[in-house]
Amino acid sequence: MTQLPSVSRRSFLGAAVAGSSILAGPVAGTSAANPEMFLEAAREIPLRNDADVIVCGAGPAGVSAAIAAARTGARVRLFEVHGCLGGIWTSGLLGYLLDFNKPGFNAELVRKLRERDAVRGEGNNGLCYEPEEMKLLLEQLCQQAGVKIQLHTRVAAAYREGRQLKTIITESKSGRQAWQAPVFIDTTGDGDLGALAGCEFEIGESQSCPCQPMSMDMLLVVKDAAQLEPYTHGSGSGQKRAVEAKTKMLEQLRQAGHEPSYGMPTLFPVRDNLMLAMMNHEYGVLPFDAAAVTEATLRARAELHQIVRRLRSLGGPWEGIQIAATPEQIGIRDGRRIRGRYVVNQQDLIQGARHDDAVVRATFSVDIHAVTPDASVYSNRGVKTRPYDIPLRALMARDVDGLMLAGRCISGDFIAHASYRVTGNAVAMGEAAGAVAALAAKSGRQPHDVPWSEGQAAVEKSRTLG
Repeated sequence: MTQLPSVSRRSFLGAAVAGSSILAGPVAGTSAANPEMFLEAAREIPLRNDADVIVCGAGPAGVSAAIAAARTGARVRLFEVHGCLGGIWTSGLLGYLLDFNKPGFNAELVRKLRERDAVRGEGNNGLCYEPEEMKLLLEQLCQQAGVKIQLHTRVAAAYREGRQLKTIITESKSGRQAWQAPVFIDTTGDGDLGALAGCEFEIGESQSCPCQPMSMDMLLVVKDAAQLEPYTHGSGSGQKRAVEAKTKMLEQLRQAGHEPSYGMPTLFPVRDNLMLAMMNHEYGVLPFDAAAVTEATLRARAELHQIVRRLRSLGGPWEGIQIAATPEQIGIRDGRRIRGRYVVNQQDLIQGARHDDAVVRATFSVDIHAVTPDASVYSNRGVKTRPYDIPLRALMARDVDGLMLAGRCISGDFIAHASYRVTGNAVAMGEAAGAVAALAAKSGRQPHDVPWSEGQAAVEKSRTLG
């Protein structure tokens, strides 16, 4: 691959300070045509093209894609906006592994977390884990695979040549940087890269919501977790009485004088007297409206502190309860669904669809959290899910070449998304996208020209390296 030139550090810094010395367009300033707009001056920024595959977003799908691509022999860069890998698992303190009873990287993660005594319960599904151990494990696995990680970095722009995505722009403490690669993977969760590249997308039940609510979890330290067993959702194959435990937890909150925004408050075991709680809903918030997400975050964190103060006032098993941590990122269920070469849809779930290019068989039910505070807590909208396949085509952007998708931003409708959005499916999608992206980049093909039989063989081979 030909190395493209980049500007020197001196010229880059000079451009950042002086701007006008290398202007290719108008001087920065308020637009004369529209005083509510600001014209940003053109400038040169550093350009790198040292990767075969660039993965944007290091959540469950992103780390899986990066590791699979690297194990398939690609040079991989992985960008993440937060200060750790793992996304909702870590920055979001999800604390629970759903639809995880699958082979490959799902099983590898559970095995390696278990080796660290960092999961609770038997089996491979519905497990509570320790977020800090998850952070370290993901970092080590990416480093072992040779993935180049850059944290605190957000994708800010994307540029195409015709249909081909060629360049992305990131922003970080290092300023704006440009990156080129043959193949990119959008694992931002909210479909940020796909939207910036000009892909069509949907969100919620329509283009402008209503969306499933956001939730903020919290880690709690309690006096004696054993005394809270009646209110605790179990972990692993031995979990019992989950609905009963949630109902009793709701009764405790009401007794403490608090009506939670989430009608099925849930308490999970993490380790010893460390527990995790999901007791919050924030309704009707678009995930790419920064002001609205900020307001939701502030409301949610305030509610969590109020919940803990109220529970503490009950005394007994709640005596001394305190918050150990709230997440860096509020949990987002509904983001953009980028239009792909196939749209996973409600009928696929009802019929138990089978596809020759199936990358994962999803088994999770339709799980729609109430879109408004006065609605039922959960709904499946009358859709009874049979195990169904997610095809590779749903992981390929329809409108842009050289762009793959994995995680909850893949191509699907509102009902299907409410099933496949859980992290066990995101991991399997990431594996498939990473392997196919690596094969395409290294052979000079488009991802949609790589037969799934070839991609599947690469996934299986990468799994042997775990």
